[in-house]
Amino acid sequence: MIQQKLRKVGNSYVVTIPKDEVERQGLEEGQLLSVEVRRLEVRPVLPDDLKLAFEASWERNAEAYRLLADS
Repeated sequence: MIQQKLRKVGNSYVVTIPKDEVERQGLEEGQLLSVEVRRLEVRPVLPDDLKLAFEASWERNAEAYRLLADS
């Protein structure tokens, strides 16, 4: 799956296909392509070691974090 941003060009909107993907699939200019358009929501994912460090820190400092959030 390719993730690209929707851009406005003149009166149209475009989504580009990276050159390496065009080459990988052997696509050529002028070919008809099928495109499924869906909104993509990207959420960051913490690596396991960072998640463990955060959880340990939260256990030790939850009250202080809450005070900071309220200020």
